[in-house]
Amino acid sequence: MAEITAQMVKELRDSTGAPFIDCKMALEEVAGDLDKALDILKIKGVAKASKKVGRETPEGTVATYIHAGGKIGVMVEVNCETDFVARNEEFQTFAREVAMQIAASNPKYISKEEIPESELEREKEILKAQVLESGKPENIAEKIVEGKIEKFFEEVCLLNQTYIRDSKVKINDLLQELIAKIGENIKVRRFARFQLGDPLD
Repeated sequence: MAEITAQMVKELRDSTGAPFIDCKMALEEVAGDLDKALDILKIKGVAKASKKVGRETPEGTVATYIHAGGKIGVMVEVNCETDFVARNEEFQTFAREVAMQIAASNPKYISKEEIPESELEREKEILKAQVLESGKPENIAEKIVEGKIEKFFEEVCLLNQTYIRDSKVKINDLLQELIAKIGENIKVRRFARFQLGDPLD
C-alpha cells in the first residue's frame, strides 16, 4: 500500500475543504489515489449536505452584479449559519456567481416550489394544448408535457438552471457542493433583477 504523506492529505484538504481525518481515511481506502479519494469525499459530502438542509441560516451576504454597461443590475441574498462562513471567500464567490447567473438567465423564482400552483397548471394546459394541436394522442401528450415542464423549470427557476460557466452543471449542484465542502446549510433566500426600461410591476 502506498504511503499516505502529510502533503497528499494537505492537497486533498485544499481541494475539498474536508476535515484532515476524512481526507486521510479516503486516501488510505484507495491506496493514495487522489482522484478516487476526491470521489469518495464528494459522495460522502453530498450525504452530509442533505442532512444540513433543515438548519437555520441567520447569517450571509448580499451580492451585487452590474452588467452590460449598467443596463442590468442584480442583488441576491445568500444565507448561511455563521458569520465565519459569511466571510469565507468561496461563499462570497458563490454569491457573486449566483448574481451573475441571475443577470444572464433572468429566472423568475429560486426553486420550483415557489411557482404558484395556478401558474403551473396554466403552463401545463398551454403545453398540452400545443402537443394535442400537433396531432399527438392524449396518452402520449401527457408524457411529452412532463418533459416540457422540466424544461420550463430550467427556464424560470434559478436552482434548476444550467450554470452559465458549465453546461453540465446546474446551480443546485453548485449549491450542494458548497454545502458539502463548507459544512453549513446555505440558502439562496431572495433576489431582485433590474433591467433598464423594464415596466414597473
